[in-house]
Amino acid sequence: MESKNILVAAEDVDDAGIIHDMLRREFDNVAVSTDPGKAVEDFETHRPAVLVLAFTTLAQAQAYYLGLYRLSTEVHGMPHRTIILCSKGELEQVYVLCKKGYYANYVLFWPLGYDSNRLPMEVHHALQQMGIGEAEGPTAAEFAAQARRIQGLEAMLEQNLAIGQEQLDLASQSFDRAGDEIETALEGFSRRLASEQRGELLEHWDRGGFEAAIDRLARELDQLKQGQIGQNLSAARASIEPIRQWAYQLKQQLEPQMESIRTLQQMSDAVKPLVLIVDDDEFQHRLLRRVLAGVDLELCFAASSSEALALMHRRRPDLVLMDVGLPDVNGIDTTRRIKSVKTFAQIPVVMITGHHGQKETVIQSRKVGAADFIVKPFEKAVLMRKLSVFLNRELDA
Repeated sequence: MESKNILVAAEDVDDAGIIHDMLRREFDNVAVSTDPGKAVEDFETHRPAVLVLAFTTLAQAQAYYLGLYRLSTEVHGMPHRTIILCSKGELEQVYVLCKKGYYANYVLFWPLGYDSNRLPMEVHHALQQMGIGEAEGPTAAEFAAQARRIQGLEAMLEQNLAIGQEQLDLASQSFDRAGDEIETALEGFSRRLASEQRGELLEHWDRGGFEAAIDRLARELDQLKQGQIGQNLSAARASIEPIRQWAYQLKQQLEPQMESIRTLQQMSDAVKPLVLIVDDDEFQHRLLRRVLAGVDLELCFAASSSEALALMHRRRPDLVLMDVGLPDVNGIDTTRRIKSVKTFAQIPVVMITGHHGQKETVIQSRKVGAADFIVKPFEKAVLMRKLSVFLNRELDA
């Protein structure tokens, strides 16, 4: 595996040096960042696959990481795993933050040397996870999304084949009617001609010669009907049969593929779309959980821009509901950052707005690539309709 960079961020130079030396025993590309004024520059220069937050307090670590996401225009587009070092007194808090997805993992490190082998082990794990993330193909959710997009293919083919068969039947019936109408027209023409000519020309022609001429004309019309016209109509009818046979064979040949599509549809139904809700209001989290309870969705939540972007690198959502007012970077700028990352660019982002200042919010949100808007307080019918549209599937409450 290609060697990946590791960056140790700390406030204390001595602490950073100790951790750097500890990791250098097993890893090649280890750098340190201890100058707060160069935090963003150091991160963007080293572009670490693993970031070790080696601050003596949780508050310092959070301030550093939040500052990266607020000040850097690149960190959100750099996949990385973050390991936070903590003390016994803050162990429970750090555990909760890692469980929520703020950080990839934690190491109980202070007092120094509490478990000296734990940190290198977690760095190994983080690097392995980064390697898996880079090597793996599309996620199950992405496959399921594609399967849902083609779920109407079978019905569309069946419908078009049925329409084609109907048109062939109509064409065949038209030829039959045309033949009958031509025959009727020729016979009527022959009778009218005989009647008219008999009345008008009888005085000029002898009866025997006239009737002989009528009989000869009738035979010629009959030969024409049976010959050229009849043959052309028969040939036209026959030309339809290969098309009919082709349609039948096409349907038979497509049946195995249709069966695969049906299986794929069943598999896709088992994969729930993932919706990321970015809102710092815990009440809104509870409200949306309640509103969407029983809906065939998986929900995940982020309370800040930095948490949302870090989470998206670990779990790619199918849709993002983005609150405009976030505590670190506002929802509009967060959406801009999401759209600047190639792997996130196609994920629809629906902005959550309030009534005040909505016009300006709509204008700015559209400029950065927001797909739509939903206004607080949520109306379940409106929310469900938007979810169905952007997830490309029918959702039952």
